[in-house]
Amino acid sequence: MLFPALLWPLLLAFAAGPPAPADKPAAPAPLRSRTFSFDYTARLHDLPAGTKQLDLWLPVPHSDKSQHIAAVQVTAPYPYEILTGQYGNKVLHLRVQNPPAAGFAVHMAVQAVRREHRNPMLGAAPAKKAPKEAPDPNLQRWLQPDNLGPLDPKIRLWAQEVAANANAQTELEKAQAIYNHVVSTVKYDKSGQGWGRGDIYYACDARQGNCTDFHAVFIGYCRALGIPARFSIGFPLPPERGSGEVKGYHCWAEFFTKQTGWVPVDASEAAKAPARRAYFFGAHDENRLEFSRGRDLTLTPQQQGAALNYFIYPYAEADGQPFTGIDKQFTYKDLPATGK
Repeated sequence: MLFPALLWPLLLAFAAGPPAPADKPAAPAPLRSRTFSFDYTARLHDLPAGTKQLDLWLPVPHSDKSQHIAAVQVTAPYPYEILTGQYGNKVLHLRVQNPPAAGFAVHMAVQAVRREHRNPMLGAAPAKKAPKEAPDPNLQRWLQPDNLGPLDPKIRLWAQEVAANANAQTELEKAQAIYNHVVSTVKYDKSGQGWGRGDIYYACDARQGNCTDFHAVFIGYCRALGIPARFSIGFPLPPERGSGEVKGYHCWAEFFTKQTGWVPVDASEAAKAPARRAYFFGAHDENRLEFSRGRDLTLTPQQQGAALNYFIYPYAEADGQPFTGIDKQFTYKDLPATGK
């Protein structure tokens, strides 16, 4: 039988069967996790002669959506208490009357599971809705200035210029523009003086520093544009599994929009590892342990000295005066996964 020429495409399509379904976006990779122990030791020495009262505060990690603290074991020669302080931070406090001049040591052993934190609204296969999470009762605080992160007209102008130069319209686009600006223009460099305090003017002028300085600019510029942004601090772990000593702290940031919820950012790690620049806008890896959140902190019970710029190392007062004769050591050891 002969068919009109116009029917041939239909017949061929019918013979070929139904069209193949469109390729589905690749599912996001499973979140990585890391199970480990972390030991935190503070050794006080050479206390002033005649000291009548010594107060010691240590930050204590607590569980949240990105980490599970399975156990905290404290070894101390005097009674202590673990309290909940500002922004939900956990604080170990120890008070000693007539302490020995030779000092003493406090050791804290932590067992933790740290989970990779990725915002599902960002990435190759973004979710359609922001993740459900408990509201942050301190959201308005994360729009306010810090002592070393003022929100004066100059900072606001600089932040506006960054957003305008990127033609950023939404809050997410503005945060992305700030992140790109910080990673591109600030160098991870701990030489010289002034770095490590999270002083936004130092970082904007010197264009170098450590994680504290990177995130002072990121957080300050976000807040200057009306985007809540918060600061967290803890310790980094090397990517290689094993055990060893951790020499110093690491800090990072998050910002909030109604469309995305909280978005994790690590601008200093992105500057150190350019190949992971896209990853660290929207993710924190599992190689870290958070100890506290926020800056300009009042401890629990309240210290007599000034507010702490940030709280990661031991803080002590001898008769109400800051005491700095404290040696500290931090070590980690990877453990088999627990499934938490």
